[in-house]
Amino acid sequence: MADLDRVLVLAGGLSPEHEVSVHSGRSVAEALRRLDVEVQVADVDATLLDRLTADPPQVVFPVLHGSAGEDGTIREVLDLVGVPYVGAAPAACRLAYAKPTAKALMAARGVRVPRGAVLPKSAFHDLGAPALLARLADRLGSPLFVKPDRGGSAFGATPVTGVQDLSAALVSCFAYSDSALVEEQVQGTELAVGVLDTGDGPTALPPVEIVPDGGVYDYAARYTAGRTEFFCPARLPEEVLAAAREVALTAHRALGLRDLSRTDLIVTDGGEVIFLEANVAPGLTETSTFPMAAAAAGLDFAVLCRELAHQALLRG
Repeated sequence: MADLDRVLVLAGGLSPEHEVSVHSGRSVAEALRRLDVEVQVADVDATLLDRLTADPPQVVFPVLHGSAGEDGTIREVLDLVGVPYVGAAPAACRLAYAKPTAKALMAARGVRVPRGAVLPKSAFHDLGAPALLARLADRLGSPLFVKPDRGGSAFGATPVTGVQDLSAALVSCFAYSDSALVEEQVQGTELAVGVLDTGDGPTALPPVEIVPDGGVYDYAARYTAGRTEFFCPARLPEEVLAAAREVALTAHRALGLRDLSRTDLIVTDGGEVIFLEANVAPGLTETSTFPMAAAAAGLDFAVLCRELAHQALLRG
């Protein structure tokens, strides 16, 4: 069996999630170093291709959030240069990164998803914003949730209580994407369910219940210590938790993901599990739910990172 000696962690990038990626990359690098794995950390820049070609690492561990990191671009480049890497292949990344596509795939498998509509910025200009806003409100009711059709870390995502707030929410959304996903805002308990596969098939980690201060799990609530309470496992009946784990596994398989993923869900007061989105590069910071769930499952984060990297090495 091949020995794992040298790993390149890719972190940073040019997306708004740069700082989160840097923190995630630092966590992975420190974890692997604790197990005596030689680790280098690099950002995505004009030197990357030369670096990968001149001195290729055994494995790349991409911890890049947002565009390029999660839309398949970097993984496509790694495939081109023939360097094995942790995580999903490019095609699967593209499916998961496009929220409307992921929702459609899950709905086709019988999983409930929020009702919604996807509209580009140009539609509001060409068809008249007031009429289109009124139609959205009539069709979907209120409250609503507006978010970019691609992206993460809640950038450009805004809860909307009434049609009077819809226009401002769309302006915020279009700062991060050319298309907006406008959905009914489902009330309930927010869960994050990690899925891990270190070689024996995908396994769902304990669901993490998310209770943000102020009720909205925005960027500050995600990455500021003390702004959000987490409960792992979530404070829900076991049959509901089992259903949540099954939805996360369905997402992982339906989207063709591998190694690790995170699925975001809402559980209604009636116990119905609703799919929101799937993430191919879950946050791995000290306030991220994936490491929290792994710890609750009795897994050592450093060993987990090493196993994922070693699996990528064998696959490569």
